[in-house]
Amino acid sequence: MLKFLVKRILWLIPVVLGVSVLIFTIMCFTPGDPARNALGADASQESIDEFNERHGLNDPYFVRLGSFLKSTFLEFDLGTSYINGSSVSEQITSRLGYTMKITYIGILISIVLGIPAGIIAATNQNTWKDSLSMVVSLFCASMPSFWFALLLVMFFALRLGWLPTVGVKSWTGYILPCVSIGIGGAAGIARQTRSSMLEVIRQDYVTTAKAKGQSYSKIIWGHCLRNALIPVLTVIGSQMAVLVGSSLVCETIFSIPGIGSYLVTGVNQRDYPVVLGCVVVLSLIFSLTMLCVDLMYAAVDPRFRNILKS
Repeated sequence: MLKFLVKRILWLIPVVLGVSVLIFTIMCFTPGDPARNALGADASQESIDEFNERHGLNDPYFVRLGSFLKSTFLEFDLGTSYINGSSVSEQITSRLGYTMKITYIGILISIVLGIPAGIIAATNQNTWKDSLSMVVSLFCASMPSFWFALLLVMFFALRLGWLPTVGVKSWTGYILPCVSIGIGGAAGIARQTRSSMLEVIRQDYVTTAKAKGQSYSKIIWGHCLRNALIPVLTVIGSQMAVLVGSSLVCETIFSIPGIGSYLVTGVNQRDYPVVLGCVVVLSLIFSLTMLCVDLMYAAVDPRFRNILKS
């Protein structure tokens, strides 16, 4: 187990480095003038030249890349914002909790809705329950999260007045954002659960369990689901990336001060330190989440547990 953990943690280094270099390169060659965005349209050329020189924007690409990698991964300093001069690390730390709550509550909603829906569809194959589950899943999967979020705001916030439209001053402020991103993830989990369950249900050991007189619920939840969870866990892990992306949009829609809205603002203002700092943190979080998914394999599959011990 320790050997596996060390190996996976070491693999995080090139992944995060690769993502950081890629985003840095894209930002460097993206049209836009960070100095003009920071100083305003009426700034003099002398002010712009001084800004570029102070922040190293006149340096060659590889010099800037080296400075970025050194400050980020050796000095653990994400820099300061071009716009207001605030520390990017402090801003991300203060906003990280909002993004994590929305993302992980969203994936929890996806699991709670998706797995039971897939089980119901698989155990009632070719019936109205199966058709209804898959039609709803297809609709939810094809529905953009931002569009669904706007529908939720219009109905539950503006028309009924049950929930707040923006902000997270109380726990009710998390309901609409989390539901809006969780529904789409539930659709993918439901479809994968159905597919895996249909394959497992036809196995000989399930027939043997039925012949021994075991209860239906024990067969489904104790035998079938546990053996069908491996591909489902893979989908859950991949959904994390989708939900993080969806949370970026939802934070903007619901005016939530998370990393997503901070990142979107940084992109619009060409604030390179903000964008790069957010991407580094998000890629690290996603990599650690995938590591946790790999460890969950061992909890449901003894074969994988033996691999970890070897």
